[in-house]
Amino acid sequence: MYSLLLALIYLAFIGLGLPDSLLGAAWPSMYAGLGVPVSYAGVVSMIIAGCTIIASLNANRVIIRFGTGAVTAASVFLNAVGVFGFSFSDGFWMLCLWAVPYGLGAGAVDAALNNFVALHYASRHMSWLHCFWGVGATVGPYVIGLALAVKNSWAFGYMTVGLFQTALTVLLLASLPLWRRKEGPRRGGGEGSARLLTVRDALKIRGVRQVLVAFFAYCALEATAGLWASSYLALFRGVGVETAARWASLFYLGITAGRFLNGFVADRFGNRTMIRVGMAVIAIGLLAILLPERTGAAALAGLVLTGVGCAPIYPCIIHQTPRNFGEEHSQAIIGIQMACAYVGSTFMPPLFGMLADAVSLGLYPLFLILCLLLMAAMTERLNRIVARPRPTV
Repeated sequence: MYSLLLALIYLAFIGLGLPDSLLGAAWPSMYAGLGVPVSYAGVVSMIIAGCTIIASLNANRVIIRFGTGAVTAASVFLNAVGVFGFSFSDGFWMLCLWAVPYGLGAGAVDAALNNFVALHYASRHMSWLHCFWGVGATVGPYVIGLALAVKNSWAFGYMTVGLFQTALTVLLLASLPLWRRKEGPRRGGGEGSARLLTVRDALKIRGVRQVLVAFFAYCALEATAGLWASSYLALFRGVGVETAARWASLFYLGITAGRFLNGFVADRFGNRTMIRVGMAVIAIGLLAILLPERTGAAALAGLVLTGVGCAPIYPCIIHQTPRNFGEEHSQAIIGIQMACAYVGSTFMPPLFGMLADAVSLGLYPLFLILCLLLMAAMTERLNRIVARPRPTV
């Protein structure tokens, strides 16, 4: 039972990553046929992100009511509906419509699975699961590329992913008894010890504000580093465009490979140590990017190091949540963390773009260093807070 459910969760994380990279890969082939400017991808992306944030903030309520397995199955189904909807869309307004279930499904399943794994599995599995998310996000563009090469149709790529999501929904529905046995005795269908908390209630818990700011800063750093890496290398450091693109992709490869390796050591050294190690490696990487040498070799190596440093932080912060705040609060807090993650990754890269336009792309490593310093300050403050005895009620 343990192995079967865990294998299904790994598969679900691949399914979670697959849709995340489809729009960026397909949009160059989509926008002209839809008769809209290339910039309209941002509108669709914002709708998806907004719905994801809403779903994350409300995940605690529905999981307590229906249970993790049922919410995961329903969320993957919603995601499949949105992906299928994209494949049938022949107008921009239809994309905006189908972006709603697309985003709602992604937010709920993210919060549900992350909390379930944090409660029931070792830290190594959290790292490997997020590595598998990277596998899904990497495969997505290849699916679109293959669909364009074979069928000359981006819609066929979306349909293929939609079929995978539908099959995954069926498997999740069939596995509901396994989820219930793993969760144990429950109240109202969800995790037995989970408490229904509003955002305001959660923010009153010691350390929650710090972890939310830290998570926001981390996701701002990761998303900004990935989006603007190629532009910084090519336009500011004078690296060749093709070389810059290849090395920018290695930033994500560094995250994925780093999470795979992190799984082998996370249980031995602990989440807090791995977060500190990750931040130290990021600092080394960013300092290398800052080095003013001509060839850009240090900047290229620094970018990969930054990706490797990012690897343990996201999964370790999530896995540590029940240990920091108690199992009864973890689902609510992880849902809010997911919302902060999407806010950081959605809004901070465009903010840096505006700064780069107004000042210079040379601000890239400095912007990332500010995010790192904020994250480091908040995580260390959090560690001091949770080290103090929790007040008795």
